[in-house]
Amino acid sequence: MITFITGNKHKVKEAEEIFQKFNIELEHMDLGYIEPQGTLEDVAKAGAKYAAEKLNKPVIVEDAGLFIKALNWFPGTYSSFVQDTIGNKGILNLMNDIDDASNCDTSNNSIDIDNSTDNLTDDSIDDSIDNPKDRYAEFRSVIGYCAPNIEPKIFLGKVQGQIAFEEKGNKGFAFDPIFYVPEKNKTFGELSTSEKNQFSHRKNSLDLFINWYISNNNENNNES
Repeated sequence: MITFITGNKHKVKEAEEIFQKFNIELEHMDLGYIEPQGTLEDVAKAGAKYAAEKLNKPVIVEDAGLFIKALNWFPGTYSSFVQDTIGNKGILNLMNDIDDASNCDTSNNSIDIDNSTDNLTDDSIDDSIDNPKDRYAEFRSVIGYCAPNIEPKIFLGKVQGQIAFEEKGNKGFAFDPIFYVPEKNKTFGELSTSEKNQFSHRKNSLDLFINWYISNNNENNNES
């Protein structure tokens, strides 16, 4: 049993579908915790450690953000605040003079991170994309896992796409209707949970965590 610390019902729905495929039982709990100033990784690690110590059981915490190249990776770690204030329409207004993204390399949609984050920051996104004035964007998801008396471990997933020119779709949540995926010719807001769970940033980070979790448990069982 793993406890997902979140009050976001959309995240719970996506996570439950992914965990079911691995036959791992998942419960969720809305447990408030102080989010430190810093990167997605800092927030996920701090939240997971706090929750594991308070509940005395294994937990996961997720922090996610939208990173837009033409806006110097804004909103990034401020994604939740930006969504609550200026919302999708505000982001689209900021992108009014930005051309279409014609040179985006949308490969390598997931990243595995070990417990060391010495060289990892929220700015560590592919800066090799030629045109800084395109609509390239990334969703990033960081899963923080912690159990009592151990240090947190983190897992980062991402998905690459573009900022659409208008909101499309009424599925998903938050920035989903403006995050366009060229390979699907749809925004996240036009995809069902099952479709999104095939390749999303959250799917990638959860897959990395689950695979590590299963492997780690198997090793512990073999040793006992």
